[in-house]
Amino acid sequence: MRTRIVRAAAIGLVSSAGALVIHDPAQAQAWPVKPVRLLVGYTPGGGVDTTARIVAQAVAEPWGSAMVVENRPGAAGNIATEITARAAPDGYTQVLCNIGSHGVTPARFAGKLTYDPIGDFAFPVLLGGVTNVLMVHPSMPVKTLPEYIAYARRHPGKINFGSSGVGASPHMSIELLKVLTGIDIVHVPYKGASAALADVLSGHMESSVGNLAGGPLGAIRSGRVRALGVTSGARTPQLPDVPTFQEQGVADFDVTGWYGLCTQAKVPAAIITRINTDVNRLLAPGQSLRARLEEQAIDVNPTTPEAFATLARNEIARWTKVVKQAKLVGD
Repeated sequence: MRTRIVRAAAIGLVSSAGALVIHDPAQAQAWPVKPVRLLVGYTPGGGVDTTARIVAQAVAEPWGSAMVVENRPGAAGNIATEITARAAPDGYTQVLCNIGSHGVTPARFAGKLTYDPIGDFAFPVLLGGVTNVLMVHPSMPVKTLPEYIAYARRHPGKINFGSSGVGASPHMSIELLKVLTGIDIVHVPYKGASAALADVLSGHMESSVGNLAGGPLGAIRSGRVRALGVTSGARTPQLPDVPTFQEQGVADFDVTGWYGLCTQAKVPAAIITRINTDVNRLLAPGQSLRARLEEQAIDVNPTTPEAFATLARNEIARWTKVVKQAKLVGD
């Protein structure tokens, strides 16, 4: 799916009543004059949070102002997304959007959200894609995905798997696996990936699935958990010895999460262009932000706002089908 992750580059921010409305590039250069808030829909320590903090640190220099990460966990990122949708369009509230917030959640709650996941947002910059990885505690008697599937078939309803929350990319990866293989395993949702991983590390949970960015990469490399497979269509350079689900017999399985910066649709175009330009420079080859994201197993793929918006629309359509198959339509 890395090839499906379009190239992005441009952010939108919003302007509140009483805030300066910026119409031209010259005025946009004065922005920001105060800290920018970056909302994260998950608890600290997971892939989304880690990525947000790396980006926030990097943009502080070109913007001459701090970007402050604010965690608003819950509802698979929906709380942070809704706050962003309702924020004043002055350029000072953004969200670290992802496949969960602008792909799966709209599919699960079609027609029930208090905001339009496409119409109410600008999609300024896609940072890149990241694979999910299925992990087990070393005490579990399986070393490959086929062995895990066979074990699950011998023990239907007895294996638990943790994730960062219902509807997030890691959770949906395994729901798709369940649909394709017919196995019966039990999802245990957490408010963040770090908590799910912690329970596998301690042996309280048999298995867990999470974005490779953040804690899983270090835990796998240290041998504290065993990686059974990655969900992307190709192996990741960070774990070259871990095979994909496809390689292990799950035909056409290809799920790659993604991270980007999203904001309100009514943010002045000049600010979107400013953020687009600044973030793209930071994502260019040889730049430290790109290197740090790649260290987190993120495949950096900046693109245009239009292409990013198209990606979000396509993801909603794709996951709508999976949600129906897995009977995960939200209440």
